[in-house]
Amino acid sequence: MAIYFASDFHLGVSARVSSREREDRIVTWLDDCWKKDAEAFYLVGDLFEFWFEWAEVVPRGYVRFFGKLAEIVDAGVPVHVFTGNHDMWFGDYLQQEIGIVMHRRPIRVELLGHQLLIGHGDGLGPGDYSYKRLKRLFEARWARWLYTRLHPNIAMRLAFFFSGKSRSSQPPETKFLGPDKEWLVAYSERKLALDPDLNLLIFGHRHLPIDFELSDGQARYLNLGEWLHYQSYVRMDEREAKLCYWESLT
Repeated sequence: MAIYFASDFHLGVSARVSSREREDRIVTWLDDCWKKDAEAFYLVGDLFEFWFEWAEVVPRGYVRFFGKLAEIVDAGVPVHVFTGNHDMWFGDYLQQEIGIVMHRRPIRVELLGHQLLIGHGDGLGPGDYSYKRLKRLFEARWARWLYTRLHPNIAMRLAFFFSGKSRSSQPPETKFLGPDKEWLVAYSERKLALDPDLNLLIFGHRHLPIDFELSDGQARYLNLGEWLHYQSYVRMDEREAKLCYWESLT
């Protein structure tokens, strides 16, 4: 049996392929992993370019993705979803309608004999103070309440405008900056010092697939990359966690 990790689907915008085609690929990947050996899925944030829930309204689309998640959960395979910086305003829709397990903060967990820390990665580590202040603002109850006052059509258009309506012109991240400049490496080292039993620290957000050995020589920081260009994910069984790529990239 294996556990699968992926993040940063950013459904809703086009990149190397259209959002709809990317959704089809993600659904095929989920189906293949589930039918092969999946014991659980961890989808680690930014599944959507933007997500917001009103009391009686959710964004349109993504029915194939949601349908596959429902099929997997109904078959008894748990699906864990983490909020990211693009979909931090998840409510309880996916929990009530599909039965996923929602996480809004990084979690420390033992899986298949491995000791893991899992989180999206935004706002962690040193630096990026302007974003950290902005995140606290967006997480405030009053900010969410104010946004619900907008008509959904206006709210969605506004959100896509500020998030960057199309990523088609944005090249993939290609360069690892080194341990001194990678904030999630610094964060992982700090958490490892406090909890030396950790051996896998798994994050998204960075948009670059990374497998980096930490300073103790045993623990590893794994970044899941993204599905805009790389279609990368991590497969973990009892022996190892491996950074993988879904099918050939064209």
